[in-house]
Amino acid sequence: MSKNGMTIPHAQIKPEEIVRHRTRLLPPYRVVLFDDDINEMNYVVFALLHAINSLTPQEAEHIMLTAHLTGSAIVIVCPKEAAEYYQERLLSYNLIATIEPE
Repeated sequence: MSKNGMTIPHAQIKPEEIVRHRTRLLPPYRVVLFDDDINEMNYVVFALLHAINSLTPQEAEHIMLTAHLTGSAIVIVCPKEAAEYYQERLLSYNLIATIEPE
């Protein structure tokens, strides 16, 4: 902006404020994968990698092992709409998954 030929500096917004505001607008949800007795471990890793593109093979394996050993594992934390999308993708691979507020 300019007033009488002078530039007025814009207010600085701190990154923490942006995150806080974004979280208030888009509250985080967890996508939770549950262990089952039907799917083999390699298939679960395959399904995780194809359902959630941002996962690395190591992350997918860790999620699978956590679910296998403890009964459940958090796959990803994201806004509700994305969590619903990821849950549906996991369900399409015949995995057991739910979403819950963070």
